[in-house]
Amino acid sequence: MNLSTILSTLALEYSPSISNTQNADVKGISHDSRTIQAGEVFIALSGGSFDGHTHIDNAISKGAIAVVGEKDRSGDTVPYIRVANSRLALAELAAAFYGFPARKMFVIGVTGTDGKTTTVSLIHHILTSCGIKAGMVSTVNARIGNEVVDTGFHVTTPEAPMIQHILQKMVEANLTHVVIEATSHGLEQSRVAACYFDLGVVTNITHEHLDYHGDYDNYLRSKAKLLEGLLHGAIKTEVPTPTAILNQDDISYQPLQDIISTFSQPIQTKVYGSGKGTHMSAAHIHNLPDGLAFDLVVQGKQYPVRSKLIGEYNVYNILAAISAVHFGCGINLDTAVRTIDTFYGVPGRMEHIDLGQDFQAIVDFAHTPNALKVALETSRNRTKNRVIAVFGSAGLRDKEKRRMMAATSMKNADITVITAEDPRTENLDSILSEMKEEAMENGGIEGKNLFIIPDRGEAIKNAVFLAASGDLVIACGKGHEQSMCFGETEYPWDDRIALRSALASRMGVKGPRMPYLPTQDQ
Repeated sequence: MNLSTILSTLALEYSPSISNTQNADVKGISHDSRTIQAGEVFIALSGGSFDGHTHIDNAISKGAIAVVGEKDRSGDTVPYIRVANSRLALAELAAAFYGFPARKMFVIGVTGTDGKTTTVSLIHHILTSCGIKAGMVSTVNARIGNEVVDTGFHVTTPEAPMIQHILQKMVEANLTHVVIEATSHGLEQSRVAACYFDLGVVTNITHEHLDYHGDYDNYLRSKAKLLEGLLHGAIKTEVPTPTAILNQDDISYQPLQDIISTFSQPIQTKVYGSGKGTHMSAAHIHNLPDGLAFDLVVQGKQYPVRSKLIGEYNVYNILAAISAVHFGCGINLDTAVRTIDTFYGVPGRMEHIDLGQDFQAIVDFAHTPNALKVALETSRNRTKNRVIAVFGSAGLRDKEKRRMMAATSMKNADITVITAEDPRTENLDSILSEMKEEAMENGGIEGKNLFIIPDRGEAIKNAVFLAASGDLVIACGKGHEQSMCFGETEYPWDDRIALRSALASRMGVKGPRMPYLPTQDQ
């Protein structure tokens, strides 16, 4: 596809400066001047601490055949296309380059503060269990049939070119449905633009990422962009009415309904929760030693559900997933319910680590105040003895949640161990000091029910050695993640390996070596 053809397919408003090379074949779309290849179009993105426009000359020297940016520019040897929004241009150009793959599938988007990955995985599991050829893009990985694609070290929606490339591969594999996890950053930065969502699912919208979004209202509006993505007009006329799946019990419910009421075209809204007026709810919830049991209620009829997922909060994830496949994809409720018990969960979400110890050891991804609260409440329900929590709070991120998480742990755990969690370029001691101060204001006594241990491996080991028979140790915040950032360096890290190492050390058995972090040298 040549440059002029790609540009002609887009709805972007741009000021073109294209002449002698407008018919050159485009080999790819790139936003990284370090890895750009000859024949690719370079998109200059701007962010808080970087400006891609300063790398345009480098991109051209490496063979970029055209450049897209937001600033005035002239005198280049290749076409320069000025646009109002480079990130939107990146998404739409990538979609055009890969043949608009999202137009050829039924696209389900899932957003929320907590529960996104589990809900995405549940939807994908139900669809594939029912014989539907479905793919998945989550912050853990992407699945294209039997192929698993790594989407990166840390948890965020991949950039638009990767998403569109993955979607293209799904179309080539004859998949008909795809489920995409959409983070607030991914939505705000247009990474999932041109995905043409047919179904939008919201799990909840609680306190998170306010460092980036400024306040809760802005954060909610970013999440609502998923629902705005349902408004794609006549692009996909063959699909049913676009549908939003909302959680009535969450504080986001009414604000999202208010936003939907302003849309230029109607969308269908289906509601799940525990109260009246829902299209789907749960009753008779029971925590079991190996999962959950409850009755799914739809129009007065009850469907017994059994799940291997731990924690009552997963009832909401299950309700969201079944609502999506039933109301959005037309899957029979009896069929959908039968698939739930064969879903074994998501790596790093309430994942048990068992080396034969006489206490429970769990790794969970809880990294927000609300997620930590429900993880600790779930832990409390799973033991009659002590709950020992290990967690931190990331640097260069929402600072308010540091104190909130420390206070949450003091109220819900018997022993709190505060440690490192991706301090990045921020001073780790300062982060820990903030959290320690709040913990002590909420009853923490250092050396008794509160421990401040900068090295995460040592913190996990300390928690394991503190545990008595029947206790429960839970390491929160990292879950499935495979690295931890100190300064600008990503060090290989996995809480599950660290917990196994600590358990092996305590029990005197062979186990993995504790992963290295620079805090070990201090």
